[in-house]
Amino acid sequence: MSLADHILFLVFVALATYAQTMTGFAFGLVLLGLAGLFALAPLPDVSNTVSILTLINAVVAMGRSRPQVDWNLLRPALLSSMVGVTFGVFALDWISGSMTIVLQWLLGLTILACAMLLVLRTQPLERVSGRGSFVFFGTISGVLGGLFSSAGPPMVYHLYRQPLPLAVIRNTLLVLFSFNAVLRLSLVTWQGTLKVSTLWLSLEALPVVVGLTWLVRRYASADSMRAVRRMVFVLLLAAGFGLLGPATLHLWTMLR
Repeated sequence: MSLADHILFLVFVALATYAQTMTGFAFGLVLLGLAGLFALAPLPDVSNTVSILTLINAVVAMGRSRPQVDWNLLRPALLSSMVGVTFGVFALDWISGSMTIVLQWLLGLTILACAMLLVLRTQPLERVSGRGSFVFFGTISGVLGGLFSSAGPPMVYHLYRQPLPLAVIRNTLLVLFSFNAVLRLSLVTWQGTLKVSTLWLSLEALPVVVGLTWLVRRYASADSMRAVRRMVFVLLLAAGFGLLGPATLHLWTMLR
């Protein structure tokens, strides 16, 4: 990466951090989408960087306190998501080793689907969903976490529909994503795909993530949430179509 690439990467990290802090789940999608769109680094390397930064951000958010969660709800989602992460990591290794363009196509499609979830209006449920639904959404989140280190959207969508206190929802997501990040980093380290360059990228981005997270939480107003969601939606659409369009044309040419 050139100096200009590093500067652009940090700009994308800042955008992703701001989006994450305001919406709760968009960090990996924004950073992966924009980095992939501008081809700053291989997608598996950026995914590993996102895992490291997600874990650090979760530790900073939890601080010294022990988050209060409903383990009856978290346990089935956590176990199923860890299975999904394992599948996603091994699928990523196979896809990136054989057909990188397929990985780009899947990322573009995932980003567009998650952009739709961001603006989809849903009615809160009258009672908490059954365990089967948490297993289902946990598995999908885990697969996305394993592939792209972006486990957030399905589980965020599901949890925010539940008639639960906001603090319980946030803490549940925090613990879930932390466990997933630890598992994913352990698997890629075991595979030998965690590169030194990924660690340097993470260290480079760390001050931006921690500093901007603190500033946004301290000074951002709730009134700006709607504008931020629109901004994230536009970013995700641009990144999703930018990745999906060329990848689709390439795959179509290969299949003809």
